[in-house]
Amino acid sequence: MEDFEKKVSITDTMDSEPETTTTPTTASSQVLHLLRRFLAVQQRRAEAYAKLKRGFAEYVASGGEVAYQQLCSEITAEFNDCSKQVIEMESLFMTPDYCRVDLAQMLRAVQVQEKQKLHLTATIQVLKKARRPSGRLVSHENCTFKEAMQHECVHLHEITEAEGTEEAEADAEYDNALNIAIRGVQDAVTTINEHLEEVRYEIAALEAQ
Repeated sequence: MEDFEKKVSITDTMDSEPETTTTPTTASSQVLHLLRRFLAVQQRRAEAYAKLKRGFAEYVASGGEVAYQQLCSEITAEFNDCSKQVIEMESLFMTPDYCRVDLAQMLRAVQVQEKQKLHLTATIQVLKKARRPSGRLVSHENCTFKEAMQHECVHLHEITEAEGTEEAEADAEYDNALNIAIRGVQDAVTTINEHLEEVRYEIAALEAQ
């Protein structure tokens, strides 16, 4: 992916005037520029998640392992690039030219939540790929086939109370892990959206100056 807007640097042309300090108006303009870049990066992240979701649904439906792994590699590269850009913006907000530690901390908070969201999204997909223990497909490679459409299944046996309890416990553990991951993603999204709303308020305030 190409980098988003490059930071504009002002250079002397004809005159060799001494450097001037950043004026309040210039500083506000620079902050506004970075915050807009940040929202653009967050939009890229949202689009990457949508693409990952579609790709996973296609994988579940068709079983295209190679295509899915390729998609995961592409999405990982996209997220890494987004994170790199946000970290650079965070560093700039800490410099004397910007001196906006509050915004740097906000971007850092978003980064933490994005990392958690990505980790839990991967967890959800791994769990869904594995499927619920009681719903996993049984292999019939050891069964005895009598005719084309009939066979003696070695998996047919009376389910004991202990086996039934074990399966129920495995299902419950699976459901619990999946629900925890889903709630975690929802919490991360809520927190991220709250920070993005703060960024939009800041942008509105700067535009009104």
